[in-house]
Amino acid sequence: MATDERAALSVESAAVIERPGVWRRALDNWSVRIGGCVLLVLVAIALAAPWLHTVDPTLFDPSSRDLLPGAMGEVMTLDGETLKHQFLMGSDSFGRDIYSRVIYGTRVSLIVGVACALAAVAIGVLIGLTAGYLRWLDGTVMRVMDGLMAIPGILIAIALVALWRASLLTVIIAIAIPEIPRVTRLVRALVLSVREEPYVEAAISLGTPGWKIMFKHILPNTAAPLIVQGTYICASGILIEAILSFLGVGLPTDIPTWGNIMAEGRVQFQDYPHNVFFPGIFLAVTVLAVNILGDGLRDTLDPKMSKRV
Repeated sequence: MATDERAALSVESAAVIERPGVWRRALDNWSVRIGGCVLLVLVAIALAAPWLHTVDPTLFDPSSRDLLPGAMGEVMTLDGETLKHQFLMGSDSFGRDIYSRVIYGTRVSLIVGVACALAAVAIGVLIGLTAGYLRWLDGTVMRVMDGLMAIPGILIAIALVALWRASLLTVIIAIAIPEIPRVTRLVRALVLSVREEPYVEAAISLGTPGWKIMFKHILPNTAAPLIVQGTYICASGILIEAILSFLGVGLPTDIPTWGNIMAEGRVQFQDYPHNVFFPGIFLAVTVLAVNILGDGLRDTLDPKMSKRV
């Protein structure tokens, strides 16, 4: 898989990440600059959503249905008061403001992407360290991981969401589980190489506990590849969440997400394409920015690539 190939850095990455000025060189990489700046803007939008939105994203008024971008309409507040309002990105078939829904959708997508990456990396590191260091457990654990990788991740996510009640936590878990085997295989491969190093053998001969060897001597060598792998998992998580919501098996429709907005607007796409266009643009830009950032970090942290930079 392309993601695994790009993220499979050699053990030499540990030395690269510790070199003075490596992070300064990363900031000089245009991929890191562009991807990082776009993500900072999206994070700022997500944090400032309560101030940037114009009306409640769940508030609807049948009298303002299917308005084009920039059109003026009316919205009824929870107090029963009717207010004049300009729909910057138009309105959907329920009269809800697409601009406000897209702004709040940014928050949901970033939370899902970052949480999936952190969960998959944390669990994958623990399993990979254990499988790579304890030889007697390696075969059993990796066959289980191979079995999970044989099933498409989107099918596992759909099945898990269908078994449990749809919620933000459920979606994060369902998306993170299929990514764990990829992190596990990456960490295991690094452990198999690092545990043959002289300093690890010396620590073993001195009677150092196994857990201390794994977390003090071996784990630091996985930092660089895991940073890169985490960016790709984040992008994949954002995309899969949108797919699940678009298929109607993701987050509930009352939660504004880019996938939900596009799913509700696809029926009227020919007449009102803005219902799909604006959330689709935000989704594409976010995933592209995360992938560009990951490519830049790979070029900087991979010793083979860094020699060319």
